[in-house]
Amino acid sequence: PALRRIVTSRFIMTIGFIMALLFLTDHAFSQVPGNGEVQDSVDIPLKIRTGIDITGPAIWFTDKSILNAEAYISADLNEKFALFLGAGHSDYSYSHYNYDYLSKGSFFKAGIDFNLFKPEVAAGKYWAGIGIRYGISSFLSETPSFTHENYWGTTSTAIGSSRILGHFIEISPGFRAELFKNFSIGWSVNLRKLISPGQKKDLRPLWLPGYGQGESVSAGAAYYISWNIPFKKIRVGIKKEEPEEYTDEEDYGESRDNTNYRSIGESSTGTRLR
Repeated sequence: PALRRIVTSRFIMTIGFIMALLFLTDHAFSQVPGNGEVQDSVDIPLKIRTGIDITGPAIWFTDKSILNAEAYISADLNEKFALFLGAGHSDYSYSHYNYDYLSKGSFFKAGIDFNLFKPEVAAGKYWAGIGIRYGISSFLSETPSFTHENYWGTTSTAIGSSRILGHFIEISPGFRAELFKNFSIGWSVNLRKLISPGQKKDLRPLWLPGYGQGESVSAGAAYYISWNIPFKKIRVGIKKEEPEEYTDEEDYGESRDNTNYRSIGESSTGTRLR
């Protein structure tokens, strides 16, 4: 029940953040100017970004059993790709009717982001794409108390603290928009696959920092704010749409159709005159 309340509260908070963000980003796009001129290239500012995920602290205010704090830095390689580095801390506690569980530690992520927007749309301000990361979770796992009841009575024991190193991969589709000069907000949906829990299958930890519940797959969402530092400008060509070309047979067919149409029209006119 406690774990279910945690998941439910995270889901509600996430939906609220995403709805607010969609409203703000829609307003941001409505402010994009357009001069109607056709350009063959555009200047794109490359930036270094540093930001924080505010979802974790927001959830902590409603549920003190879990605290996640995460920050990241990314650097544009070109108009499409950016390097990503992230790190954070997690403190998790869970109580069940017959046991208590504690997990506390740090996590690190490294990967690359890909922007699906065309350069003339992104303009160095907007990003809609997908990120791929490799994650490492280093944490202490402990079961301070465990009670087991059977025919012979009740047995109480504990599992001491142990250092665990888990590995996972993460795919993060999302969106980011620059609301003010060098200040952006964004969101992402985080889909994770556990590579190694750091322990045997029967002793899999309940919670891995940066990953979530110790199942084979995990999902989450993040709402973040970031500060952007431009460091370079590049000029990127814009692909022009090729005008539609017709083959000789198509041209001949259209010409013949037009001739027939005119002939029919002239014949009809002559008939009416007579």
